[in-house]
Amino acid sequence: MDIDFKKQNGLVPAIIQDAKTLKVLMLGYMDEEALEETRETGKTTFYSRSKQRLWTKGEASGNYLYVEEIKPDCDSDGLLIKAHPEGNTCHLDRYSCFQEEKKRGISFLLNLKKTIERRKAEMPEGSYTTKLFKKGINKIAQKVGEEATELVIESKDNNDELFLNEAADLMYHLQVLLTYKGFSLQDVTDVLESRHSENKEVKRNKKL
Repeated sequence: MDIDFKKQNGLVPAIIQDAKTLKVLMLGYMDEEALEETRETGKTTFYSRSKQRLWTKGEASGNYLYVEEIKPDCDSDGLLIKAHPEGNTCHLDRYSCFQEEKKRGISFLLNLKKTIERRKAEMPEGSYTTKLFKKGINKIAQKVGEEATELVIESKDNNDELFLNEAADLMYHLQVLLTYKGFSLQDVTDVLESRHSENKEVKRNKKL
């Protein structure tokens, strides 16, 4: 990783993102030594402009930021660090310095995808997902059909909890089916985006 520390007097901004929720936690600055320390220890370390020294986030509070991935920006003068926070990040004892909420939201589906992929690769005993993969495409497709039917049935009643639980079951089994076939929700999203773009183009041409 070739980072240009000279452009900004030896420092580069480092944006910290929660690896699970994808929420932005904080912004700090690193010099070359801080980046090296971060790589070696796995704990996010910055250069403090006020203290004029290196400081590891959490060295006083215990709220460390454990690094999962470090990415430079396109100009190699900024960093994006995906980390796992130990406790709150903000010095005001908040989850994020930017008042973000901790909820994973849609990003949880990405973590679920990774879990399902690990089950397919490792096939751990006792896992329901493993059992589905072992039974093959017919059983997996059958489960998707069953969950879709149950969701339709629950949609006709007024029990929101049961309806949402059936929707969650369908979402899970659909991800298993996609993984078995070598695809992901991103591939489905690509199709939807493509259709959206095509529809916009058709509407634009009609106006012309």
